[in-house]
Amino acid sequence: MKNLKDLKFWKRGQKFLKVDYPLISGAMTWISNSNLVRAVSNAGGFGVLAAGNMPVSIFENEIKILKKEKANFAVNLITISPNYLEHLNKASNMGAPFIVFAGSFPRKNEVKIAKQAGAKVLCFASTESIATRMIDYGADALILEGSEAGGHIGHVSTIVLIQQVLFKFPEIPIFIAGGIATGKMICHLFLMGASGVQMGTIFAMAEESPAHPAFKEKFKTARAREAFATPQYDSSLPVVAVRALKNKGIEDFGNLQLNLLRKMKNNEISRLEAQFQVENFWIGALRKAVQEGDIEHGSLMAGQSVGLINEIKPVKKLIEDLIYEANEEFLNIKKLCT
Repeated sequence: MKNLKDLKFWKRGQKFLKVDYPLISGAMTWISNSNLVRAVSNAGGFGVLAAGNMPVSIFENEIKILKKEKANFAVNLITISPNYLEHLNKASNMGAPFIVFAGSFPRKNEVKIAKQAGAKVLCFASTESIATRMIDYGADALILEGSEAGGHIGHVSTIVLIQQVLFKFPEIPIFIAGGIATGKMICHLFLMGASGVQMGTIFAMAEESPAHPAFKEKFKTARAREAFATPQYDSSLPVVAVRALKNKGIEDFGNLQLNLLRKMKNNEISRLEAQFQVENFWIGALRKAVQEGDIEHGSLMAGQSVGLINEIKPVKKLIEDLIYEANEEFLNIKKLCT
């Protein structure tokens, strides 16, 4: 059989990302460090370093490690992070080959900074109008992430975003994320016109992932319906929904919202301060789970694809299995169509 990476099935995403397989390991705070990114890149995939709210000196060192490897990678910058602009300038000055803007939508001049430094820019788009705006700003590719994904999410499912955006912008590479964990699904997304896919939860469970063993074990036995999206209690305190496994940490977040709403009503705290406390909660809760293994009070951010994953594998084996299954499905479809 022909080497899988030489099949036309992968070409557009391969050419854009300059990798063997256009499978992106989505950025996950406290998890997507240089070690995981390096493992994904060495296995032929595309790793993304999560800047989160990382101290700038540590962020700089992580980029140095990856540049020394001479592998293609991206840095994921959170536009609502206090360190965001410093991260953007550092990544640009150090020549990061790809920059992914996340959290919210970047300003036009911020995209310009990245592109002038020679980086390829990927932006998230949750609607047709946002896709148009990001392309106008200069985005080289888009990521469509459905609400099935883990962590901070939007309100629209992957299958609707495919119809709203993927089918309408064939001129630009588009990568699909949210709820993906099998090679069969990857195959069908390529056939729909996707240039590649982004997956997070499956890579959080990889052997090379720095997540605590208790964190990974919890994921192994979790069901899709346990990956719950947190509610917003009142529009006076806008919060971005977070998808995570139900535990006491979710209850703690509900209590935090109610307490902050009470303080806002009594003019004890501004809305901006309240939102900052919300984000601080998630940063701290995620660290508890990922680094300390506190699966009761920490944040177990996971996509609904967690219900499809029950093994912990080395990254190389994980990617090999996905590629093999995707190719087998592609060959099966060809047989059906002849």
